[in-house]
Amino acid sequence: MEDKKLAIVTGGSRGIGRACCERLAKDGFDIVFTYQSNEEAAKETVKLCEKEGVKAEGIKRDVANSDECQKLVDEVVENYGKIDVLVNNAGITRDNLIFKMSDEDFADVVDVNLKGPFYMMRAASRKMNKGGSIINISSYAGVNGNIGQVNYSATKAGIIGMTKSLAKEVARKQITVNAIAPGTIETDMLNQVGEKQLDEFKKAIPMRRIGTPEDIAGAVSFLASDDSNYITGQVLCVNGGLAI
Repeated sequence: MEDKKLAIVTGGSRGIGRACCERLAKDGFDIVFTYQSNEEAAKETVKLCEKEGVKAEGIKRDVANSDECQKLVDEVVENYGKIDVLVNNAGITRDNLIFKMSDEDFADVVDVNLKGPFYMMRAASRKMNKGGSIINISSYAGVNGNIGQVNYSATKAGIIGMTKSLAKEVARKQITVNAIAPGTIETDMLNQVGEKQLDEFKKAIPMRRIGTPEDIAGAVSFLASDDSNYITGQVLCVNGGLAI
């Protein structure tokens, strides 16, 4: 019987990250995911993945720290022998209009959202199996911009640039690198928005509904599968038609 493949998902304890872990577990991947602080949520993700008959492990890591990212990859290779898929999902927001945005708010978002994926891709691409997949979670804001998110939009646009560049670098190893740009998705971030604002969001989406983490996880599943092994350097917009 063929050995299970191994996927690393950053920020996998909840939201889009958890949905990606669950979906990849259903696809037969063993799962290693990172989380920042919520140990109980991480344990729940592990349980959900293990129900699918795979191994699952949550590891507390700061993806903004280069050494911690390298250590994570080294540990995964030592314990599992390989890396088949990397999903860079971990991200934060520090929203404000630019004239109110502090240096710290800009730097914090860059550290997690842009440096984190760079550190993980640098470490993982050295160890990844031939035919592996790197999937970066960008955003609608990285494609079209968003008021009050100069920092966030810059990092998500930067992820797209890194995706296209790395795709060219590792194509000879038959490793694919793609990005997914979600639109408005039901996550903890969205729970802070009032009902009136949610209605406005829905009106702006041609499909007239907010996306779910599972919508994004489905796209991740496709890009992690053999069905997409001739697709690389692309940005898949999953937004219900928002960017049309």
